[in-house]
This record gives sequence, structure tokens and C-alpha cells, in this order.
Amino acid sequence: MIFENIMHRPIRTLVSILAVAIEVGMVMLVVGMTHGMLHESAKRVEGVGADIMVQPSGASLFLGMTQAPMPVKIADRLAEIPHVLAVAPVLCLLNTQGRVDLIYGIDMASFNSVSGGFVYLHGGPFTGPYSIMVDDLYAKAKDVTVGKTLNFLNHDFHVTGIVMHGKGARLFIPLATAQDLTGSHDKASIFFVRCTDPGYTKDVIESIRSLLPKNQILSIKEYMSLMTSNDVPALNTFVTAMVAVAVGIGFLVIFLSMYTTITERTREIGILKSLGAGKGYIIEVILWEASLLSILGIIAGYAGTWTARKFIIATFPTLPVELTLHWALWAGLLALGGSLLGAFYPAIRAARLDPVDSLAYE
Repeated sequence: MIFENIMHRPIRTLVSILAVAIEVGMVMLVVGMTHGMLHESAKRVEGVGADIMVQPSGASLFLGMTQAPMPVKIADRLAEIPHVLAVAPVLCLLNTQGRVDLIYGIDMASFNSVSGGFVYLHGGPFTGPYSIMVDDLYAKAKDVTVGKTLNFLNHDFHVTGIVMHGKGARLFIPLATAQDLTGSHDKASIFFVRCTDPGYTKDVIESIRSLLPKNQILSIKEYMSLMTSNDVPALNTFVTAMVAVAVGIGFLVIFLSMYTTITERTREIGILKSLGAGKGYIIEVILWEASLLSILGIIAGYAGTWTARKFIIATFPTLPVELTLHWALWAGLLALGGSLLGAFYPAIRAARLDPVDSLAYE
């Protein structure tokens, strides 16, 4: 009987399944993109190869949001600390022309000492003050080739190299050029510190804190642990809001579907009750029908989400989407719970119908 009820109005059934699928897809994709961007950004910082990062006091976890009040000469003092192998000053720039891009202004020699050097897929290092290197994902997304001219910060840059992704930013320009463009002469926004051995990280951090008590000093492992939506209040609120909207969509569509179904089947419900069907049986039938619609919607949502992920990655290579089993299960449970909640009142209403009035309903 449940299957017959579902097939009785195929369009309404498809709309209900689609609504649940959209709910599941919204939850998984919003969370997947949010977590994916945070984790991918953290992994790129880890890929620099440093053990410690030194920032100004109160600096943001998002490196492009950090100002550049630290003198570059601090690098020389950091290099004198025991067990420090190399120090790389970096000036982080945020380009907002057309899209948001994080650009690293780097000193090639010191950055190579910390990171172990770039892996060049095409071209090579800087050849002049207005040279730029891009990573392979950015090159693929923007169709960039060696020799092409890119405009950033109202200046034209000549692409000299395409490098393997994973070394902090996707775009790199000379440190001196970055300082000139921002008026931050002899300044840096972050120092990457590499120890002679990772085991000395805690000792070096204590030494740096004695030298720079007002600065923010984090180990790369600590930075990685902080790059989650739970530690970024605005993102956590955004994710919660989007999940609430998605659940609301599923709830309202199932509620409307079940409510109109009961209105249309008032006579049938009256016949069932006149034949001896109790309130519990009526409620059970309605809830099972809502559950079946929800399960079909969840399956469709999973399939649609994985398809959408492949499309997003193929179209936007620099936009990571991290789908996890944890959030897939949560999305399914939220969709099922919202559907059952939406069907609960219509089920109660159906169970309370008077069989005599129901049989006389037109």
C-alpha cells in the first residue's frame, strides 16, 4: 500500500525526493567546500617545509589578512637561535581584482632553504622584479602558460615558471617587489622557521618567545590543528546556518507532501478506519511513506553530490571539495529526521479523522 501511495502521484513523489536530495547535497557540499578550503590551505602552509611560523601579535589564521609590521631584519636574529637551520621572510598580499588570490612575496634563496626548493614543471625562477610563478592548479584553472602576462595589484607580471602546488600560496613574486607595491619596505608579514631537527621545535619556540614576547609563534602542527571551522567562528556559524536552511527545505516539502496526501485520501483513510485500522496503524503508514521518500532522496542526494564534486573539481581545480563519511552520515540522518518531523503532524491529523466524516468527505 505504501508503494501504491507513492506511485499514485509520481510528480509529487519526484519533487519530494528531489527536495530531500537537495537537502543532502547542500549539507555535504557546503561542509565539504568549507572544510576542503581550510584543510587545503593548511596543507599548503605545511608544504612550505617549516617547523615554526612567526607572525605579529593578534595575527589572523588567514595569512593574507595579516599586515606587515615586522622588520625583515628579525630573520637574522632568528637565524642566530640554536638549532635553527633556515628562516624565510614572506610578505603576504591579497589580490581582490576579479577574484581573491593570496600572493607570497618571497626571497628565493631563503625560501628555497626552508622549503627545499620548487619543483618546476615549466619554465624557471624569477628573471626580473615583475616576474611571477604560479602553481600547476592555478595554471590549469586560468589557462596560464610560461610567458603569459598577468595583471595583479594594478601591475603586469611576466610568468616565468609553473611549479608543483603545495608550497604555501599559488602565486609567488619577488619579496622586494611585494614590499614596493604595498609600501612595506624592509617588512614581512610572516617568518617561516626550519629547525635542524623537528625534535628541537619546542626549544626553538621558547627561544623565539624570549626574543619576541609580543609576537604570535606557532608550530606548524599547532597551526594545522587550528585550521578547522570550529576554530573559525564566522565559518562555523555559516555552516550551521546553511545546514539549518537545508533541513528546513526538506522539512517543509515533506510536510506539504504528506499534508496534501492526507487531504486527498481522506475517504481512503475513513475506509481503513471503518475496517478496523487503529490510530497507530495510520500513523505508521504515513511515517513509513515519508521514510521511503526520504531514503530515496538521500540516495539521490549522495549520487548527485559525488557528481557535483567531480564537476566542481574539473571546472574549478583550485576549489577543493572534501567529502567525508562522517558528514555523509550526518546529512542522511538530518534529512531522515527532518522528513519524519515534517510527516509527524499530518500523520497525527490522519489518525484523528472521524471515519464517518471521512467517508462523507468529497
